[in-house]
Amino acid sequence: MRLFDIMDKDDYEEVLFCKDKRSGLKAIIAIHDTTLGPALGGTRMWAYGSEEEALEDVLRLAKGMTYKNAISGLNLGGGKTVIIGNPRTDKSEAMLRAFGRYIQSLNGRYITAEDVGTTVEDMDTIHQETDYVTGISPGFGSSGNPSPATAYGVYQGMKAAAKEAFGFDSLAGKTIAVQGVGNVAFNLCRYLHEEGAYLIVTDINNEAVRQAVEKFRAVAVDPEDIYDVHCDIYAPCALGGTINDETIPRLKAKVVAGSANNQLKEARHGDRLHKMGIVYAPDYVINAGGVINIADELNGYNKDRAFKKIGEIYGTLNRIFDISRAEGIPPHAAADRLAEQRIDQLRHARSTFLRNDHHAISRRRSFNKA
Repeated sequence: MRLFDIMDKDDYEEVLFCKDKRSGLKAIIAIHDTTLGPALGGTRMWAYGSEEEALEDVLRLAKGMTYKNAISGLNLGGGKTVIIGNPRTDKSEAMLRAFGRYIQSLNGRYITAEDVGTTVEDMDTIHQETDYVTGISPGFGSSGNPSPATAYGVYQGMKAAAKEAFGFDSLAGKTIAVQGVGNVAFNLCRYLHEEGAYLIVTDINNEAVRQAVEKFRAVAVDPEDIYDVHCDIYAPCALGGTINDETIPRLKAKVVAGSANNQLKEARHGDRLHKMGIVYAPDYVINAGGVINIADELNGYNKDRAFKKIGEIYGTLNRIFDISRAEGIPPHAAADRLAEQRIDQLRHARSTFLRNDHHAISRRRSFNKA
């Protein structure tokens, strides 16, 4: 593997390999781009099949965070961490604190948060060793678990996608197939149920499915069957790559809109959805509610302000769909263009040298210590 060639391809700034023998920590921090500000992105803990698989995942996720933060109007760059290990059996206080010291050594270039396999309590432990962590317990002036915020953003984005596909944004009476019923998707199901949507759900966690069936009158199907159900909207809310050569021909939906990261196995799968007349809500746009919420902590968290900005996901997607329609390009390409334009514009605007540059993180650190 030629690491510098891989970094050069998508212009990554930094990759840090973190190891602590005593605690068993094996982590990779990837910083993709800090043009707009310090890199913000969560820490994922997963039992990867190989170190190469972990590296591929963290690089892909870090780049996705650059685009997500840019198109959300945040003054933040993109980064991500993966910790190699089983979060149920391998995680420990010593491991998380060792990891926190690696984050602190980056001196604010990277700010972490919760992701798959990590929790608010884990962020509290990491916070013992570094200031550069968000999504910690509310008692520390934080917003806590970002899942409800992410779900609200997906809900708003799904309504925008429905408007594009069906001419109106009401989800009442729509059949929505939800793949994965984790924290985000469960909160999303609540919004959908309250609006009067019919839910079809699946998950490898039988208890999560049972609760969705009980609380939202959802219909359960086996995980492999979710692609074949007749529905108006398919909502991928599990791990990425579920939109691929094998699954696309099986989809019966007019809309793909969900909370998962990296939903398209490859960019060409977004092209294929577009040619089939399926409206795709780009993943890093529709699932940005969580990062918008935790980014608000940098200014001293205000829930009303944060959720107002999350609500703007609706308008952002409308703009993306307008560009897609006007120029005949897929929505994912329109979204990429908007994100890249903002980064490029700010790259020039921020080129002027300042001896004492402004860092939003300093306000948050002062807030926490007050």
